[in-house]
Amino acid sequence: MNVLIQGGQLILSLSILIILHEAGHFIPARLFKIRVEKFYLFFDPWFSLFKHKKGDTEYGIGWLPLGGYVKISGMVDESMDKEQMKLPPQDWEFRSKPAWQRLIVMLGGVTVNILLGFLIYMMIAFTWGETTLPMANAKYGIMCDSVALNIGLKNGDKIVALEGKKVEEFNDVRRSILLDKPKTIEVDRNGETKIIAIPDTFVKTLMSKEVRSFLSPRSLFVAGDFDATSNAKKAGMKKGDILVSLNGKKLVFFDEYLPVLSQLKSQHVKVGFVRDGQAKELDVQVDANGKLGIFAVSPYQLLNLTTTHYGFFESIPKGVELGINTLSNYVKQFKLIFTKEGAKQIGGFGAFASMFGTTWEWESFWRLTAFISIILAFMNILPIPALDGGHVMFLLYEMITRRKPNQKAMEYAQLAGMVLLLALFLYANGNDVFRHFRN
Repeated sequence: MNVLIQGGQLILSLSILIILHEAGHFIPARLFKIRVEKFYLFFDPWFSLFKHKKGDTEYGIGWLPLGGYVKISGMVDESMDKEQMKLPPQDWEFRSKPAWQRLIVMLGGVTVNILLGFLIYMMIAFTWGETTLPMANAKYGIMCDSVALNIGLKNGDKIVALEGKKVEEFNDVRRSILLDKPKTIEVDRNGETKIIAIPDTFVKTLMSKEVRSFLSPRSLFVAGDFDATSNAKKAGMKKGDILVSLNGKKLVFFDEYLPVLSQLKSQHVKVGFVRDGQAKELDVQVDANGKLGIFAVSPYQLLNLTTTHYGFFESIPKGVELGINTLSNYVKQFKLIFTKEGAKQIGGFGAFASMFGTTWEWESFWRLTAFISIILAFMNILPIPALDGGHVMFLLYEMITRRKPNQKAMEYAQLAGMVLLLALFLYANGNDVFRHFRN
């Protein structure tokens, strides 16, 4: 069921983005009286699930959900319709129109994706506001992954600044370390200031070990749910119980339990906890993996978050700001894929689907849809033949030199671009399959 919910959200999100992206090409093409032969959601090799002809255009839904397309007459595209291109140009064809009109048509999809991302962020700001965890409200400090511990950070440290710049919000820490690569972290450790050096290889280490969250807010150990074979649940623990001790030893925070339990595999332990303000204790068997079978409540549900609400007009600049920040952060992150470690992080449909929650929450859905819309805009404008950016590159060449590119050269470039994109598609989805079986 979880897979169906995640897959359903991905399909709906991509359908919205693909239809509007292709409409960004379709509308200016029709305004400039260019014939559009097909408008398709998803690809339709050999057959389509639905099609309807209206005027000169066939509208349809394909069976292969890898994207969508509009087939514009007189244009070298993924259809590789060489026969049409051998005929004399017609007034209603793409190639017969002025370069500036063709440029607008090719930039239409990217423009729509950018504006759509901004619009969705505006409506998110207006509807739900912006919820953050101020660093001051992370009252118990941080909980560290082993990679963070190895550079000298400790559980309970309170982060003050990154390379001398004060940190205001908790989520800014991870983002800044990954994308801006500061050299130092200033922390408050039990009232004493410590400066921790961040190695130049830190981000590379994170990627090579596929660390998703090397820093989290530290919090109490509150039972949120139990796995199917949970020994803690069998012993009588309930959701909302706050764990406070193990075999009489006071343990307050979630991270304190992990190393202790790993040394008590398959043993019975006395778990002390607080329920409705009363101290209780239960005998629980630790399983063979050193677990009690408890899913802890997220720190973000336990700590004091702040939500800023925006009026309609206030949400407009806020949405633009969120969209620009998303694009900026993604551009910074993009260069990481050209490293050996970064290439391993590339994911396909499985990776995208996993970003969606296992329960349908509209705020999360629209945030991810806005994020993907911005990503699609950036990826499509890259100067790669077969992408919008490749066509824009040839058009700019034509506008600057006042000479049309060689027809054969464009066809070969289109074919090379399609092969490259297919190879990237297979590699990205192959990574998903590899990660699935390895995990």
